[in-house]
Amino acid sequence: VQLQASGGGLVQAGASLRLSCVASGGPFSTYAWAWFGQAPGKEREFVASISSSGESIYYADSVKGRFTISRDNAKNTVYLQMNNLKPEDTAVYYCARSAQPVWWDTARYWGQGTLVTVSS
Repeated sequence: VQLQASGGGLVQAGASLRLSCVASGGPFSTYAWAWFGQAPGKEREFVASISSSGESIYYADSVKGRFTISRDNAKNTVYLQMNNLKPEDTAVYYCARSAQPVWWDTARYWGQGTLVTVSS
C-alpha cells in the first residue's frame, strides 16, 4: 500500500489548507484512515480519524471545530480540511491506514508527510 500526501504549504495564521492523501496498491473503502501531525522536536500526535463508513470520526481536542476529516472512496482519497490555522499547527502531517478494517486502531501504513507551516 502506498500513500501520497499533498496540500501542505506556508500560510498565515487564520488561513485554510486542505490536505489530501491518495492511496494505491490495496483496499481503501473497508479501512479506517487517520491524520497525524509531528511538530518540530516533538512526537507524532493523533489529529483525526475516520471509520470505513465515515460515520465514526474523532479529533484531537486541539483541532476540534477547526479541522474536518473526510473521505472519498471513489477516489481512494482521504482529506483534512484545516481552517483557522494557528502557528501551533505547524507540523509535518502524515496520513495513515488502520491495521484492522472498519475502525481506527493503530497505523499499518504511513504516507510520506506534507509540511504545514503557519506564520503569525
